[in-house]
Amino acid sequence: MITERYFFKTVLNIPFAEAVEKAREALATEGFGVLTEIDVKATLKKKLDKEFRNYIILGACNPSLAFRILQAEKQIGLLLPCNVVVQDGVGGTSIVSAINPEVAMESVGNPDLAPTADEVSRKLKKVIASLE
Repeated sequence: MITERYFFKTVLNIPFAEAVEKAREALATEGFGVLTEIDVKATLKKKLDKEFRNYIILGACNPSLAFRILQAEKQIGLLLPCNVVVQDGVGGTSIVSAINPEVAMESVGNPDLAPTADEVSRKLKKVIASLE
């Protein structure tokens, strides 16, 4: 697993479709549901008639943690849900990455968000680590 300030990422030696399913399963294990799914490849083809690699954005939400965050900050919905990206890598690999919610929540400047952001961050790290 590669951990960076803004996201967590892993490269899997499995095809894209399998990586999407594994990511969904790993999210569910940590209490996240997928609220939205954006198929970037299909959208770019439809809207711009452009070819693009397989690229899915999963909008993941852990309801109890989201509720705590929403109680602490009225406008935090601008940063929700937590995005997890699954995309084609090189040579038949797939890349799965997730936003680091601690960094995203820091930008709001509300210290009451820190404990829950830390918890969400730990869960998303577990999701990524479980895929390796």
